[in-house]
Amino acid sequence: MLNFSNGSFSPETIDVMKAALDTAVASLPAPVSSAHIQAIAETILRTAKDGERDPMILQRMALMELQISTRY
Repeated sequence: MLNFSNGSFSPETIDVMKAALDTAVASLPAPVSSAHIQAIAETILRTAKDGERDPMILQRMALMELQISTRY
């Protein structure tokens, strides 16, 4: 896991990130690997740390990055 020790999120933001993670993982075909979940979580954390708070955008960014990373 990347180092997110400098990240600080409000309870509301954590709820948004959890919703984005849950929706993103649920959209993947089973079985979902722990590596995929970790990659999605890291993207959501990084994107939220940059200020994004829309759960649909967080989800979309995570899935797009996962799709790109699995191609290489």
